[in-house]
Amino acid sequence: MKRFFPKTGWLISAIAIIAICGYGNMALSQQKPANVYVIPISGDVEPGMAAFLKRALNDVPDTADTVIVVEMNTFGGRVDSALEMVDALINVKNAKTIAFVTEKAISAGALISLACNKLVMKNNTTIGDCAPITYSKEGPKMMGEKFQSPLRAKFRTLARRNGYPAVLAEAMVTADMEVYRVKLDGKLVYMDAQEYQDLGKDRQDSITSKKTVVAKGELLTMDDSEAHDLGFSSMSVAGFEEMLTQLKLADRPITRIQESWSEGLVSLIGKLSPILMLIGLGSLYTEIKSPGFGVPGIVGILCLSLVFFNQYLVGLADYTELLIIVTGLVLMGFELFVLPGFGISGIAGIICISVGLLLSLQDFVIPDPNLPWEKEILISNMLSVLSAVLGSFLLALFILRYVFPRLSKTIQGPYLATTLADARLDFPAATTLQAGQTGTAITQLRPSGKADIDGERYDVVTQGDFVPKGSRIRVATIKGTKITVVRIDTDE
Repeated sequence: MKRFFPKTGWLISAIAIIAICGYGNMALSQQKPANVYVIPISGDVEPGMAAFLKRALNDVPDTADTVIVVEMNTFGGRVDSALEMVDALINVKNAKTIAFVTEKAISAGALISLACNKLVMKNNTTIGDCAPITYSKEGPKMMGEKFQSPLRAKFRTLARRNGYPAVLAEAMVTADMEVYRVKLDGKLVYMDAQEYQDLGKDRQDSITSKKTVVAKGELLTMDDSEAHDLGFSSMSVAGFEEMLTQLKLADRPITRIQESWSEGLVSLIGKLSPILMLIGLGSLYTEIKSPGFGVPGIVGILCLSLVFFNQYLVGLADYTELLIIVTGLVLMGFELFVLPGFGISGIAGIICISVGLLLSLQDFVIPDPNLPWEKEILISNMLSVLSAVLGSFLLALFILRYVFPRLSKTIQGPYLATTLADARLDFPAATTLQAGQTGTAITQLRPSGKADIDGERYDVVTQGDFVPKGSRIRVATIKGTKITVVRIDTDE
């Protein structure tokens, strides 16, 4: 017994020490600071940028100790893409999001910045001016109340969510708002002119100070100090490191999420989509007007495929658009290989491809009346597709008229070395060829080609019909050197 207890005591002590050390290591690992994830947003706001932000947010762990810094430097862009990015940031439930304006956050950039939990601005940067505009012959034109109202509602929602002055956020959208900063009941309050008038005479008399912050006819645009003074920016800093220090995040590891090469390629193809559509449609039309199937058809299918799959990757296209485009290609193939010339099947194929491309450029079919910018997007996309269709027709005519003739094979001299095995007299007067004689098409007649008639090779032409190689033909007329033939039906 005396020997047993000492040994047991040492064993229990060793187990206790191991357990304490393990618990300590576990506690230290749990206290290890989480990463700070940096997502750069730079350039035009477009579908490719929205897809990049959503992918980046999906790669970041959504935990309470995670910090996401969205570096903002943009003049704005498409409203639908900006709203997608806003929804992606709002759906971050646990992680803390910080919008860090490195140069500018204008228009859609301001909307995206206000979707983050906190706003930090670098010295001498600007934010604001989110009025919806369109472009006409006279230049940029501000859209009316129908467009401004839903955007103001979105700004109000984001401002209230993150503690920003809602009426000032609305003033970034509408130039007709006049906003005052008043001291009422000992508190600084922001209100527009209508709210001020609704206070009544007694309440207005109790206001101790009043200052116009946004004059009527102006859009709210702030530099970093003004944004801090008006309650938007939490601080102005000299750079990224100072921001981390001020927020007590300097000890955390930094993970910068960059756009991948494939995402960069998607953005580039998105910008080149109108040109790719023009080349693709023009190549397909050229293929229909030329015999066989060759390079133009391959180029056309490749260009249209790039446009569609690019839109599919950014989330705008789906299987419906793919089915419509494939239907159009089938109709054009039917026109190319089955029916001669260019008729109803070819026109229907062009229409199907155009409709499929149009729908692949947007995430809706019919514009929502509550989202008036969708109508503008639809009109813009229709103009792009229509321009591509008309431009492709002109491009195809140019290629058929000037390019293909120059691609004909030429033979360098001396010409006396050329074989004369296929030489013949083409003038019917020098032969015994007469109307009614029969023969066989040596090549496809679309509508011209070569035929064997009584053992002689002749250049012949049909009356516009397509005659496959090997078909029986009959001489219809002979006019000078022009020999017109018709196909002999199987029954004959």
